[in-house]
Amino acid sequence: MTDREYERGCATSSVDENGCNINSVDCCNKLNVYDWTEKINDPLAQERFVEVRFKNTRKGIYENSSKLNLKPGDIVAVESSPGHDIGIVSATGHIASLQMQKQKPSKDNTYKKIYRKARTSDIQKWQDAISREIPTMLRTRELADMLNLSMKIGDVEFQGDKTKAIFYYIAEERVDFRELIKKMAEEFRIRIEMKQIGARQEAGRIGGIGPCGRELCCTTWMSDFVSVSTNSARIQELSLNPQKLAGQCSKLKCCLNYELPLYLDARRMFPAKIVPLKTKLGTAYHIKNDIFKQLMYYEIKLNEVPVIRALNVSRVKEIMELNNKGIVPEDVFEIEKPGGRSTNFTDELNSESLTRFDNNDKQKKRNKKKRRKFNKPKKNEK
Repeated sequence: MTDREYERGCATSSVDENGCNINSVDCCNKLNVYDWTEKINDPLAQERFVEVRFKNTRKGIYENSSKLNLKPGDIVAVESSPGHDIGIVSATGHIASLQMQKQKPSKDNTYKKIYRKARTSDIQKWQDAISREIPTMLRTRELADMLNLSMKIGDVEFQGDKTKAIFYYIAEERVDFRELIKKMAEEFRIRIEMKQIGARQEAGRIGGIGPCGRELCCTTWMSDFVSVSTNSARIQELSLNPQKLAGQCSKLKCCLNYELPLYLDARRMFPAKIVPLKTKLGTAYHIKNDIFKQLMYYEIKLNEVPVIRALNVSRVKEIMELNNKGIVPEDVFEIEKPGGRSTNFTDELNSESLTRFDNNDKQKKRNKKKRRKFNKPKKNEK
């Protein structure tokens, strides 16, 4: 049995034979694994460690001490505290070793072990535990409201042997939920573990579709979250609209940092301090930048009419140097304005004929009929 039949809070996605998901775990797109070493025959590859996936984005590295023949998609019983848990193998071999190196190693260099491949009885108990998760989450929310606790229960994950459940919650302040745990233990008859997560982690666990049309990055591949500030939007000269800059988690979108290094490199060519440019025609004030085209837009009034033109960064630096020396150039705008030649729409319309869209073939046929009619001899004529 594989995870094709048993999905743990996963977003399903079709697997294209020619696509990049060919080596990924079937039917799950939450932190899926692409094994780029699958076709590499490495005799030194360690089979000691295995990466196991649980509900949503929770994963763990386990030791394959029994040297079981495991492959991605196998359902296994692993060591837990207390009892055992049921998970799905997501990576083995060299990929699992690389994932282990990313995590903090344990102090005594020991890892939890994989007991065995899951039996039919294990899977049945696991499925019974999964069926209790949503009702338990809804009931816990009701209990939290009854106790007036300012917290939100975002997800509940039962252990495979039904002896323990992890309750994921978010809260802005510290919450005293001791009374809540007592009521939950009396009602659910299980061991309870409360785990506080952030808004970004909650969005990753629940999943969703971003404004780009793709699944959320925190759901599909992102596991390390970097702080995002409004300065990233300012550097990219984006509109500081909270509705457009916020993601599903109500925080600033993580993708604001993706192209930030490119903008920082491109902005190095721009002047560190932007000042008005003085010319004999007047003073030109900076409006905006086109970072990748290396253009700076300035506005100047000519005959009381505001005119906006673009200048190369090199030209702006040249004029700044002249102004610092006390030299005022004749005209700032000595390059061609963007957009090519200007078009006079009135002249363009007047130069065109009103019958330019008429069908010429039909017009020719009508002319032929008229000629035949006039050239046809009358009956009285001989």
